[in-house]
Amino acid sequence: MKRLFAAFALMLWTLPAHAQEVVAPVPDIEATISSQMEAFLDRDVDAAFGYASPMIKGLFRSPQNFGAMVEQGYPMVWTPSDVTFGDLREENGALYQKVVVTGPGGRVHVLDYKMIETVDGWRIDGVQVLRQDAFAA
Repeated sequence: MKRLFAAFALMLWTLPAHAQEVVAPVPDIEATISSQMEAFLDRDVDAAFGYASPMIKGLFRSPQNFGAMVEQGYPMVWTPSDVTFGDLREENGALYQKVVVTGPGGRVHVLDYKMIETVDGWRIDGVQVLRQDAFAA
């Protein structure tokens, strides 16, 4: 599982620097992220998996594998106590939503959610934990 998590993280987040443009908020993107976090709080990994992109679903193959990865690798997403949405930006045609999450122990994390629009609505295509100084409100 650790190798799968490491491969997943490396694949999604070995990105070169590109021009970025802040765009208007998209309420459905925020709703997708919020709904997935609510599902994790309810420990409903089946529902949480439903908000993942087809690529993520193919990578983890089951809600249980996906839930185990999030619980172990993203405890702030598994058990968030506060969530605030930051800027939405477009980078090379992809949309990235910044999210500030307070996790276990009150620690604050800044996350970057890569979002894709599918026929079923917005889906989460990856999450990266950013350095604190990478967040600009």
